[in-house]
Amino acid sequence: MTVTRFAPSPTGRLHVGNIRTALHNWMLARKAGGRFLLRIDDTDAARSREEYVTAIRADLAWLGIVPDGEERQSERLHIYEEAFEALRAAGRVYPCWETAHELELKRKIALGRGLPPVYDRAALALSAEDRAAKEAAGDRPHWRFLLNHEEPIAWQDGVRGPQKFDPSQLSDPVVRRADGSWLYMLPSAVDDIRMGITHVLRGEDHVSNTASQIQMFTALHAAGFGAANAMPMFAHEALLVGSEGKLSKRFGSLGCDAFRERGIEPAALIALLARLGTSLPVEPIAQRSMLVETFDLATFGRAPARFDEAELERLNAAIVHQLEHAEVADRLPAGMDEAGWHAIRPNIAHVGEAAHWWRLVTGPIAAPAFDADDRAYLAHAADLLTWGDDPWHALTAALKQTTGRKGKQLFLPLRQALTGMDHGPEMAQLLGLIGAEEARARLRNAAEG
Repeated sequence: MTVTRFAPSPTGRLHVGNIRTALHNWMLARKAGGRFLLRIDDTDAARSREEYVTAIRADLAWLGIVPDGEERQSERLHIYEEAFEALRAAGRVYPCWETAHELELKRKIALGRGLPPVYDRAALALSAEDRAAKEAAGDRPHWRFLLNHEEPIAWQDGVRGPQKFDPSQLSDPVVRRADGSWLYMLPSAVDDIRMGITHVLRGEDHVSNTASQIQMFTALHAAGFGAANAMPMFAHEALLVGSEGKLSKRFGSLGCDAFRERGIEPAALIALLARLGTSLPVEPIAQRSMLVETFDLATFGRAPARFDEAELERLNAAIVHQLEHAEVADRLPAGMDEAGWHAIRPNIAHVGEAAHWWRLVTGPIAAPAFDADDRAYLAHAADLLTWGDDPWHALTAALKQTTGRKGKQLFLPLRQALTGMDHGPEMAQLLGLIGAEEARARLRNAAEG
């Protein structure tokens, strides 16, 4: 069974890049009839906040991305401890005592010599006496995973194709801080094994992490964690960029709250992000099943995926025009029934705009001042107005015959008198909603000036 996961850290709100990752993992699992899991990566106790955990769940629910299960890393610390001890017994983790300042100095020296800024493994050269002296002095080490330089790293990436890394060109990753807390790399690999994750789909900024984690998987399997040689399929999608072609700081603030405040429909955001960065056309597809059916990693490109807010707005308008009354009834102004929604819907880009147009029905409206000819024309219209299945076309046909008016001269004064506006919803639908008595009163009021 295909099992995917979305693993946010609750140190802030989800932004558009996170949402895209969650969506694609959900779609990958749904297409295969598998499971999509939410894993809260909250091992950083200093920065993690429960309010963000709640917000992550709420945002996913708003988007309709429903996990099939949830795990929290803060409740799995004993598993990481067990894995760490197994790796230490196997000689695959080792203690280091360099300070952050010392490591940064080493990095600058390497770069200055034209060398890759790879950790020099100086800690491995410490004698047992040196280590004992540091421990006796109360110095607590951080811990690194020992990469095997004789074990080439390669995998078939679901988006990027064949990938190869020389482990000697990678720093041994730090997996545990001096205070005993965990960094991302080891707990993530342990969880992927223990949770049965079969596909890891994430951003291309994790490619080098994957290279190191592949050796962690191998080392953990050797230590008895998970089935032998069981390895997830890895895929790394291109990162989002703005319409101007550069990484935008705004992405950090483009979250579900911002989209909701702008009146963006979840279906519009899903329609855009589902196919952004793929060879498939971005279309206003509200049927999520259709998006899932066409989801295919083979369609993902290597070029940066451009997130265009103007395109999102266009999609939103098209999605709104597809929404049925029952889907939006709880967000519409009081009294707007299905007929009212269908009349107003073609004129709005956001559901929240319905109230603006609904006032044309409920009133009051402020008609413009008309000249004498138009006032006489509107008085005549009030007299001719009759009510039937199609009062608008009956009225305009009668007025055309009796006055000889046509085009703008025929229609515009009527619209202005009845709605106070020069444009808007189709009058044939709107007049039926206004009603005979109110429509006649508006025409007479406009005629009287």
